[in-house]
Amino acid sequence: MSVEDVDGGTDGMGGAFLQFVRHRPIVKALHVKVPRQRHETESMLRRRRIVVLVSLIVGSVLLGFSLTRAPDSATFYPLSAALALTWFVGGFASGPLHLGHIDVKGVLRRPFLVPVATGLLIAGIFCMGALVVREIDPLRSYVQHVVAYEREGSTGLVVLSALINGLAEEVFFRGAVYAALPERGRVALTTTIYALVTLATGNPLLTFAAATVGTVLALQRRASGGVLAPSITHVTWSICMLATLPVLFR
Repeated sequence: MSVEDVDGGTDGMGGAFLQFVRHRPIVKALHVKVPRQRHETESMLRRRRIVVLVSLIVGSVLLGFSLTRAPDSATFYPLSAALALTWFVGGFASGPLHLGHIDVKGVLRRPFLVPVATGLLIAGIFCMGALVVREIDPLRSYVQHVVAYEREGSTGLVVLSALINGLAEEVFFRGAVYAALPERGRVALTTTIYALVTLATGNPLLTFAAATVGTVLALQRRASGGVLAPSITHVTWSICMLATLPVLFR
């Protein structure tokens, strides 16, 4: 159904609202695909899929080990660094990756401000959700376990680790994994794989975050054709969460 079909046409209140929403920069950056001409041969695609599969297995094991360590464990940081390295190597070794563009008033530009705004918006929604989660004992404990890494460990190293791993995840999941999948259903498949990998942490709220945020990141990847927009959004969201969750769950 097109926008014109709603409420009898774009002059209706519903149609006008949809037209307004669809043309907001954040929404456009999720659904307006920029033009691109790229082609991978069968051998390139086969190589990418093999690298992705191996990296997924190694990365899932490392993720499970890293986030099941005690918050003050000295092994957390080496494991976290090894995980980021796995995602980076898997992403770049799989084949060509692209930064991508977004449409800004009819001009293709490298994304920056719109992904930052998207990350801030998602973080705001998560903060509102955190106010509910902290009142539910079983759920609160899952968040407190994650927050404990920053509270009981080295704050600087935890922040650095989170940001580097966030970038590494975008290079791998929205870069290599997305490109390795069939064109039809890439957003859903990429997000599903991303969420399934986080099951290794044993933390259902991290899996929920991966599924929800991952969907937005995958839509950015589809629209922009590259990893820059989702990388900026992911880092912005991570910084906000690292700053607010310890306060909300004090």
